[in-house]
Amino acid sequence: MASTSAADDPGTVRRWHLLDNGPQLSSRGLTPAGTLLCVHGNPTWSYLWRSLLAAGSDPAHPWRVVAVDQLDMGFSERTGTFRRLADRINDLGDLTDALGLDGPVVTVGHDWGGVISLGWALAHPEQLAGVVLTNTAVHQPAGSGIPPALRLALHPAVHRWGTTTSDTFLRVTHSLAHPPLAADVRSAFMAPYRGAGRRAGVGNFVADIPADPSHPSYPALSGVAEGLRGLKVPALMLWGPRDPIFSDRYLKDLIGRLPQAKVHRFEGAGHLVAEDRDIATPVFEWLADLGRDSGPDLQGTKALNDGVPPLWAPLTELAAGAAGGDTAVAEMAADGNVARSLTWRELEQGIAALAAGLTEAGVRHGSRVSLMVPPGVDLTVALYACLRLGAVVVVADAGLGRRGLSRAVKGAAPDFLIGIDRALAAAAVLGWPGRRISVQDLPAARRRLLGVETSLAALARRGSGASPELSCPGPAHAPDPDADAAVLFTSGSTGPAKGVLYTHRQLAAMRDTVAETFGISPGARLVAGFAPFALLGPALGAVSVTPDMDVTAPRTLTARALADAAAAIDATVVFASPAALRNVLATRDGVSGGGHKALEGVELLLSAGAPIPEPLLAEVQRLLPRAALHTPYGMTEALPVTDISLEQIQAADAEAAAGAVAGAGNGVCVGRPVHGARVAVVPLAADGTAPGTDFVTEAGVTGEILVSSPHVKEAYDRLWLTQRESSSLPGWHRTGDVGHFDAAGRLWVEGRLAHVVTAPAAVVTPVGAEQAIERLDDVGLAAVVGVGPSGTQAVVAVVETVPPARNAGPAAPQLAGRVRAAALAAGVSVSAVLAVTAQPTDIRHNAKIDRTRLSRWASRVLAGGRPGKP
Repeated sequence: MASTSAADDPGTVRRWHLLDNGPQLSSRGLTPAGTLLCVHGNPTWSYLWRSLLAAGSDPAHPWRVVAVDQLDMGFSERTGTFRRLADRINDLGDLTDALGLDGPVVTVGHDWGGVISLGWALAHPEQLAGVVLTNTAVHQPAGSGIPPALRLALHPAVHRWGTTTSDTFLRVTHSLAHPPLAADVRSAFMAPYRGAGRRAGVGNFVADIPADPSHPSYPALSGVAEGLRGLKVPALMLWGPRDPIFSDRYLKDLIGRLPQAKVHRFEGAGHLVAEDRDIATPVFEWLADLGRDSGPDLQGTKALNDGVPPLWAPLTELAAGAAGGDTAVAEMAADGNVARSLTWRELEQGIAALAAGLTEAGVRHGSRVSLMVPPGVDLTVALYACLRLGAVVVVADAGLGRRGLSRAVKGAAPDFLIGIDRALAAAAVLGWPGRRISVQDLPAARRRLLGVETSLAALARRGSGASPELSCPGPAHAPDPDADAAVLFTSGSTGPAKGVLYTHRQLAAMRDTVAETFGISPGARLVAGFAPFALLGPALGAVSVTPDMDVTAPRTLTARALADAAAAIDATVVFASPAALRNVLATRDGVSGGGHKALEGVELLLSAGAPIPEPLLAEVQRLLPRAALHTPYGMTEALPVTDISLEQIQAADAEAAAGAVAGAGNGVCVGRPVHGARVAVVPLAADGTAPGTDFVTEAGVTGEILVSSPHVKEAYDRLWLTQRESSSLPGWHRTGDVGHFDAAGRLWVEGRLAHVVTAPAAVVTPVGAEQAIERLDDVGLAAVVGVGPSGTQAVVAVVETVPPARNAGPAAPQLAGRVRAAALAAGVSVSAVLAVTAQPTDIRHNAKIDRTRLSRWASRVLAGGRPGKP
């Protein structure tokens, strides 16, 4: 293609190379819905967009795709002219004029092609229908340098050799693919740049990076950056966070400029995200939505919540009333005494003072604040102060492990990070984003080392004298009920932890659902052995105490610590995870007479996070003789969903054993939906998926569990594709769990959709067989996994023995026989039995078994490999 260019002398004609499926569509008689104008960056070429070209030629969704090679790049003309950013934007406009390109046009850009495509978009508003961006940037944050890789490429001693004389810059860029590029793909990317004479554009592109305001291209870049704020067309951002050049800080900047954008971060993908992941499918799904009002992800639920007071309303009412001088929140010391506590009035005053201090520090509506503080007084005050200001709290606990936690924090991109010393040290070492605030005052040297600006203590002191309007915002300044309030991370037990976004309305609905379902009203006294309930307690008006334990490792809760905490507040309610309860039972001999008396006063025990065997609950009942034991079923995306008591579990199990109720059995009975919730299932297909759109509640049909409720999450944070899949049925959240109803209307959970085994005869859900195996005296935790290709998988049982096996590997013949017999009684034929010293479980619950990991390990062992550790 030939065109003139404003960057050249008048009358100069330039030759462009481009890929264009327009003629192909025309020859097939297909009318395109519009045009994708795809612009590559440095040092790629139009080959980068080949998947979009193929997808655009599909008769199901025809779009013309024009993928250009920029001048001096790819197979386009080598002009011998240094072309600045403004020139390249003009060049692209000259080309589209020569092509006669008309709307609707959606621009697609990567790397510096992102900036150029956006420059074209701003200059052609009448043709523009939308923008798609992949790993790019339009602005360099003040006070931060450009990425180290680009600084090196710009260095006078390296620049020419690294970018032009040699092909080093190209090879380094290609090495950023995850997984590595195939040899033929690498060769294709290198093809236009063989020889120094063909790489001048690569070097010039690098030299044109506006590293500071004095650079000639800085005004053009700033013009694009500021122009985006007025761009109201639909936008899609597909991002590879494993990118040493365009990191998440650039994504955050783009989101601030294009808040309407749909955003999806492909965890594990990097700079060449179009090579690392399938981007064509999401792009064309998004294009299909253009012009349609997709509406809320969960329709019809917000109206049910209208008029609900904000999350902290009960707290404020108690502080102002007769109970204001009573204890509101406490935390225990290792010696069994209360380490710290606040009354309701002190809690309200502390929240107000900190809210004022945070406001002075720059926290605003919509600011993201990562809270890395253990449950207790400090976290309670910080959480409610942030929520009251309309800030978005980010809660990702150390239970995710260092890698998981780091991935979560970087993905959420907080503006502020409030943490204890250990968290701040990790932030400094691992480069976590956000202005840093310590919990307590730190010595000046330590503050400088950790990059800490101030402390919660200092902010509270500063805010204690603030005006009432600043410390206690009135209704006019209160957060919008539908504004973002919190990003809570999942456990990461089935893949990278996902950020779950809640609005203020949904958090209030969660509070009301818990209160209504379990009868927890103001005046209740709660021992919170699980972090989420430590935070929810004050919103329920419940006195809350955190026992002496590591809340990121539930199995560290001892019976004595539980009894001490219960005694400190005369507890009526206890929340503890299944792993915590196991350790409480294992250490019950350490409880004193006074401790037993305190536990006898508990009226309600809640435990969730993993299936809990009935024998374990029966043992807990002996320790808490007056307590009603409930095991609500739910997930980070919706907690709770259903509820069941010990007595109801025993009744359901008895009915299942007697065959008295159709559909009873084969899984964990989790009861009936909680207040305000609806539950249904999408039936499983023969391949172990749940592809349909029809859902049922009839007995005996196994499928993916759906839930609809006012307290279901708003969305997955910056995971547009994941959210799209989870809300593909309007009004419902697809949980990824598998289960069925019995004829009495109770839900039985059979496992995770991802863990369904596709055996030759039928699909096998794991939980029913696992429960049967775990009833054996010498078996602790059991997992049923599939080994082999889908549709022909062998069913393998992996057991953690009691006492622990000395080595992992094939189980002893006698044990294997008993395991097979137990599984067969549950209707599952097991092909092989393996033993492990300990099951690989998630850190947060110490109970969710990583069956995907076990499946890979079992495949290796059964193939004759060294067992090692799963």
